Amino acid sequence: MADSGWQDNEFDDNELNDFKSKSQVKRELQAVRALAKTLLSLPDKDLDKLPLDDVLRGAITKAQSMTQGALKRELGYVTKLLAQTDVEQVETAMEKLKQRHQGEVAAFHQIEQWRDNLLADDGEQLSQLYQQFPELDGQYVRQLIRNAKKEAQQTKPPKSARLLFQYLKTLSTE
Repeated sequence: MADSGWQDNEFDDNELNDFKSKSQVKRELQAVRALAKTLLSLPDKDLDKLPLDDVLRGAITKAQSMTQGALKRELGYVTKLLAQTDVEQVETAMEKLKQRHQGEVAAFHQIEQWRDNLLADDGEQLSQLYQQFPELDGQYVRQLIRNAKKEAQQTKPPKSARLLFQYLKTLSTE
């Protein structure tokens, strides 16, 4: 048998499994760059909740105030720093932030639905709220409903509807 120069024992299985193609490396770097862009768009209060080291956090804060060419260069720097950290940990924390935000939006929509049902003369909604929130001030809620309807008829700004929303919001957060 002729020797082809290739020997089976030249590479072990672990080295073959660790090999990444150039395309795979590029895809991973593009994902890190996309995460860096997302980090640049976050407000400071959300950045504080992420596991970022001081150097990376400083670079993100610096880049947020930049425009065009400088921003592009700083984005490359932030991407490089981010690639050197535990990206999966940052992505997990970002996902938790996103889920919490989605929960807040759902609660907001629920409160809007309660207000709209109350303003649409839904007596059942009021009784459900009494059951859910025993501390509900029924007299105050009925007064806000009457005032909101009056404001709607007179085409005034919906001050009472806003107050009703705020009251329901404080009840649901207690």
